[in-house]
Amino acid sequence: MKALVTGGAGFLGSHLVDALVAAGDEVIVLDNLRRGALANIDHLWSKHVTFIEGDIRDYSAILEASTGVDVLYHLAAQSNVIGAITDTDYSFTTNVVGTYNVLKGAAQAGVRRLVFASSREVYGEPESIPVPESAPLDAKNVYGASKVAGEAYCHVWQSTTGLECQILRFANIYGPRDRDRVIPIWLERASRGQPLELYGGEQVIDFVWVGTAVRALLAAAGSQLSDPINVGSGTGVTLPHLGHRILEETGSASKLKILPARPVEVVRFVADVGRMRRVLGLTPEPDALAHLSECLAEYASPALTSASG
Repeated sequence: MKALVTGGAGFLGSHLVDALVAAGDEVIVLDNLRRGALANIDHLWSKHVTFIEGDIRDYSAILEASTGVDVLYHLAAQSNVIGAITDTDYSFTTNVVGTYNVLKGAAQAGVRRLVFASSREVYGEPESIPVPESAPLDAKNVYGASKVAGEAYCHVWQSTTGLECQILRFANIYGPRDRDRVIPIWLERASRGQPLELYGGEQVIDFVWVGTAVRALLAAAGSQLSDPINVGSGTGVTLPHLGHRILEETGSASKLKILPARPVEVVRFVADVGRMRRVLGLTPEPDALAHLSECLAEYASPALTSASG
C-alpha cells in the first residue's frame, strides 16, 4: 500500500510513519517543518520513505504528493491550542484552508480513503463526561473551531466526491517526540527542579498513549467506514494527579505552582470510547499514564533519569 502522511515529521505523524514502514508500506511524508523535525524520521531514510518539504496551504504540493496514493492520513495542523490562539491567521489558513486543499487534492488524485485527525476540542466544555460522539460540537477556542470546520469539509467531500473520510477525535496524546504540551513541559521542568506550572488546577484530562493513537489510525484506514470516533483512554486524570505521577517517576523535588486559569482551555474531558472498541477493535489500557516512564529518556536530564531508574 502507498500512504501519504501530512505532518509526517511531527510528533504523532512520525510514530505513524514508523508503523507504516514496519508494515512494509510505501510512505510519502509531506511536512513544512514548522512543528515537525527531520530528526523524527531521519532513521527511516534507508526505508521506503519519500520526504517532501511542503505546506498543505500549497495546493500544487498536495496534488503532487497525493498521486498514486491509496490512503491519506491528514495530520498536518496547528495542533497547539495556545499557539492557535496566538496566531489565528496561521491556524485558519493551515487547519481550514489546508484541510480543504488536502481533501480537494485527494479526490482529484483518486485517493481511496482519507483519515482525518480531529480533536476532542470540537466538543468545547461538555455538559457531562464521558463524552459520546453524539455530543454537540461547541468549540471553546479557535483550534477547536478549525477542527469543526475540517470535519464539515470531510462530510461534504465524502458525499459529493465519494472520497471515504474517517474522522478520529483524539484526546490528549502523549509520548516521545512531543513538545509544547503539559507532559513534555512538566517532565523537562521536573528534570531541572523547576516548579510545575498549573493553570487553574481543576482540569480533568483524558490522556492517551501515542501507540494507541497510531493503532487507531491504522485501524481507521482499513475498518468499515464509520461516523466520527473518539480515541482516548476513557479515563479522567486530574492535572494535580499527573503532576504527582511525574514527580514520582522522576524523583524530582519540584513543586506544583498554581497559576490563574486560562479561559480558552477546556476544563474537563473524558472520551466515551465505546465506538473505538466496536469499530476499531481497540481496548484502552487500565492506567492512562502507564507509559510515562518511556518518555523520561527524552525529556528528563541524564542525571535525573539514572537516579529515578
